[in-house]
Amino acid sequence: MSLPSLGEFEELILLIVAVLHDEAYGVTIFDEIEARRGRSASISAIHMSLKRLEEKGFLESRFGGITQDRGGRRKKFYTITALGKKVLDEQYKLRTNLYRDIPKISFE
Repeated sequence: MSLPSLGEFEELILLIVAVLHDEAYGVTIFDEIEARRGRSASISAIHMSLKRLEEKGFLESRFGGITQDRGGRRKKFYTITALGKKVLDEQYKLRTNLYRDIPKISFE
């Protein structure tokens, strides 16, 4: 059985959710993307990717408590699933093998 596909941006989101572990929600993911890539992504694109990743079974979500600083709205936190970790492991293996197969030539 092959795993569902994973786009480049989805892979980045999945990696960041894994890194943030239990503190991953829209804003923390947005901040981490900006810090790691040196440029931001739209919050809408992040939320769309989170929804797709959850539908594919790579993420699970839960709601945090209601807070005053968010006007009574709750944060939606995301965590990576075992399937999500498995697909990241497969992506890592593929990319690492391809990288190792680059001929040892000079690009100077």
